[in-house]
Amino acid sequence: MTSSLASSARDALKEAAKQRILIKDGPFGTAFQHRNAYVGVDGAEHGLSIDPRGNGDYLNLARPDIVADIMRDYLVAGADIIATNTFSANRISQADYGAEHLVAGINLASARLARREADAMQQKDGRRRFVAGAVGPTNKTLSLSPDVNNPGFREIDFDELKDVYLEQVVALAEGGADFILIETIFDTLNAKAGIAATLEAEAALGRELPLMISMTLTDLSGRNLSGHTVEAFWYAVRHAKPMTIGLNCSFGAAQLRPHVKVLSDIADALVMVYPNAGLPNELGEYDELPETTAELVREWAEHGQVNILGGCCGSTPDHIAAMAKAVEGLAPRQVPEVPVRTRLAGLEPFTMAAA
Repeated sequence: MTSSLASSARDALKEAAKQRILIKDGPFGTAFQHRNAYVGVDGAEHGLSIDPRGNGDYLNLARPDIVADIMRDYLVAGADIIATNTFSANRISQADYGAEHLVAGINLASARLARREADAMQQKDGRRRFVAGAVGPTNKTLSLSPDVNNPGFREIDFDELKDVYLEQVVALAEGGADFILIETIFDTLNAKAGIAATLEAEAALGRELPLMISMTLTDLSGRNLSGHTVEAFWYAVRHAKPMTIGLNCSFGAAQLRPHVKVLSDIADALVMVYPNAGLPNELGEYDELPETTAELVREWAEHGQVNILGGCCGSTPDHIAAMAKAVEGLAPRQVPEVPVRTRLAGLEPFTMAAA
């Protein structure tokens, strides 16, 4: 895909976001559970010695039919943007299944599936659909030590994580992803490694890779695991000029309400939010009905706080369809013109006063 096509996708998304609130898809994990997707999957055909059941990303190779069906269901439900099934498709996460050698193929396969399904839906109704290459956080953190007795210890360094992300980003781009979605960010430094990898991939491939960045909160005070507030996080990543900034996972829409407002007020980028379907019950399952989620996110839309809405853990195509219906006809958030200031971030934001 050429740079001009990538620019076209960016411009097309921004133009569509001026007209209406756009819809992102929901998660794969919930859908895999509903379909018993791991039945008959053993990994032998790809040389795996560890049982791959539970490795949703491997299904891009083992059961592409199921992955494609899920993507199609979200598109039919009203999604304008579908993400690749690659949340853990990196060398670090795939090492748990002895599948490091499959990383490039997993990402390439999922991006091609998403591209095919998005283009097929566009052929049916003429409305452009977009593919976001999903890049998850891995299970390592650059900011924190996993050893309480050795706070200076790190399991991985910045350059190593950047290279892990680079392999994934290049494969997603080669498979046809329009954008790179760095999501569920619990560690801001991990996000910076993902940003650096995307910039390096742009140089290697000779094409623009517009960024979507999405933070996840670990407590109701509005901080991620590395301690950054929503405002501080935005100031830490805004130099990358992401096309969208937002929140996902963490909590349900009810708990995210004040943090969505904060982000909406300060970000001169599109705001994309995709909450869980409420909070999990005692069995770890999500009970929030599609109509309830839709009613909650409609409040954000009515207050002009969002540009793109979708679902995370526990969400289904029914949740996505309910959201699409709930915000139909409502005006999208207007991206504010933010006064030029020097804005810095430790764990808290700092804005330098104008001279």
